[in-house]
Amino acid sequence: MSLSDSNSTKKSRREDIDADWSDMAGHWRIRPDTCYLNHGSFGLTPTAVVKCRQDWSRLLDEQPMDFYLRQLEPAFHNARDELAGWLNTESKNLVFVENATSAMNIVAGSFPLEPGDEVLLNNHEYGAVRRIWQTQCDANQAKLVSAHLALPLETHAQIVDSLFAKVTRKTRLIVVSHITSPTAIIMPVQEICDRAKAMGIAVCIDGPHALAQLEVDLSQLNCDFYTASCHKWLCAPLGSGFLYASAPNHSRMHPINRSWGRLLPAIPERWDEEFIWMGTRDPASFFAIPAAIKFMEKVGLESFRSRTHWLATDARKKLLDLFKTHGQTPATRQWYVTMCEVPLPESCWPACPDLQSRLWSRHGIEVPVIQFEDRWFIRVSYHLYNTTADTEKLLDALSGELKIR
Repeated sequence: MSLSDSNSTKKSRREDIDADWSDMAGHWRIRPDTCYLNHGSFGLTPTAVVKCRQDWSRLLDEQPMDFYLRQLEPAFHNARDELAGWLNTESKNLVFVENATSAMNIVAGSFPLEPGDEVLLNNHEYGAVRRIWQTQCDANQAKLVSAHLALPLETHAQIVDSLFAKVTRKTRLIVVSHITSPTAIIMPVQEICDRAKAMGIAVCIDGPHALAQLEVDLSQLNCDFYTASCHKWLCAPLGSGFLYASAPNHSRMHPINRSWGRLLPAIPERWDEEFIWMGTRDPASFFAIPAAIKFMEKVGLESFRSRTHWLATDARKKLLDLFKTHGQTPATRQWYVTMCEVPLPESCWPACPDLQSRLWSRHGIEVPVIQFEDRWFIRVSYHLYNTTADTEKLLDALSGELKIR
């Protein structure tokens, strides 16, 4: 069944009725032994997008010289133009990279730091991002500073005020997630960017979870850098990331792996042209990004957000009831959409270190069990192939594994 055929049978989908979405699972190939509640770590790619990537790879396999010399640059620019339009920015502000980690390394390697300068993060940031910036600060005799955002959170002002309480005259850059990975919280990045801009502080947003979950408008955000992977909620293939840099930062950006930039006899003249040819590789994942955008737009981004938020909220309520714990943020779309995190009771903590592996090995459920600071949480995330049956399976498995009745 094509997506257009699927949509024609579901003209009015209700967010809380599984039957209205029963056709959607057919757009993914999911192993039959798997209950996948972890789209937030590694997203599954719809078959239509997989086919697009495979078609590009086949063209490369069949005639690599023709592909690289004559098709690569036009395809690169076409795909980038579509992504840039979707993000409301100019194409010259974007380059394709493998993933958000690659993009963050480029920013860290290009951003000027001097001895005594400070880079500000917070305790909800992704561990790899912290490592990247700690390494860069150490190399430049700069200081990595972390603001503590205490849970639970009730207002965005708590986040902004706690973050900027750590700003000093030496702060050169704020690095903040659009949606945090360990705690699944939507951060008030617009407020952070506006306040930082007024103080002359640069902002780098780590955004892999935000694409498709939220409307990302790079012109409105007015950040200096935005790093993202498209393989999560947008459902592009693995290896499809991008880096956004605002115009004043173009001249300082350079690839970590320097190659020809463009295929000879052309030579790179602008910052973005350094990223077209970064060595021999298969760029099919980049070129499949427009197919992912098309897929999600045909589904309807607002329909996707409404349905998955309902699933996440339903799961959150049932998990909180099971654990007899309390939510760490208000249950609204200002705080989460497709992905939420629920604290486990302290009595269950001794069983938590291997709980994730037991849920998989005994029940076929993929879901992260996360230790954040000194507490344990479970993070559930949903896409359109999920139903309430997946939630019920998780609840039954947790009841048995943790002996909760």
